[in-house]
Amino acid sequence: MISNRQFKDAIAEQFARVAKALGSPKRIELLDLLGQSPRTVEALAHLTGMSMANTSQHLQVLKGAALVEADKVGPFVTYRIVGPDVASLLAAIRSFAEARIAEVERLTREFLEGREGLERLDQKMLAGRVRRREVTVLDVRPAEEYQTGHIPGAVSLPLGELRKHLGKLPKNGEIVAYCRGPYCVLAVEAVEILRKQGFKAFRFEDGVQDWRARGYPIAAGHDLPSPTRKSSQRRPSP
Repeated sequence: MISNRQFKDAIAEQFARVAKALGSPKRIELLDLLGQSPRTVEALAHLTGMSMANTSQHLQVLKGAALVEADKVGPFVTYRIVGPDVASLLAAIRSFAEARIAEVERLTREFLEGREGLERLDQKMLAGRVRRREVTVLDVRPAEEYQTGHIPGAVSLPLGELRKHLGKLPKNGEIVAYCRGPYCVLAVEAVEILRKQGFKAFRFEDGVQDWRARGYPIAAGHDLPSPTRKSSQRRPSP
């Protein structure tokens, strides 16, 4: 039989395994990416700008803390988060940092300052308009992330393909772009491109996980709607 002290120390050590695994900016980024869709080590290395070796090492730490799992098909190893509770854990960390660490707000303000269409909007009201499909919603993440899960009614138009399809987007309506959440820059770039071309575009801060946390359903699949889908005639300003 172990003593009270031994039990307390042993339990705390297990909790610390998770905290230690999260104690790296790159591992936080890896979990954020895997929360969008499963990915191979090669894909994750490319997206994070790390070497294959470093990416693999970080993933092994996350796996050891039961945050991710992996499957091997041929020469490729594909990782995924173990469940939605991992996304909830990341959201809790984000919320705590936003509330307690002033640097988060300062960095965000400096990044968005002077960028047209990227000012803070009433996200609750904008979410209602997105849900009612009163605006054209663009999912500018890679197609595989859209296929894994997306906001219902959203059009898949990855950032790298946006310029090629500008002519298919409605000029007389409002466009809302979203990506992986409030600290993802894909939607920021998309709105800048659209604004320069004369579109009335705004950034929606919610990602898929944020949308799910609001209690709204998530769509999934390979059916990619056309960018020419018409929006509702109701167009109050966001």
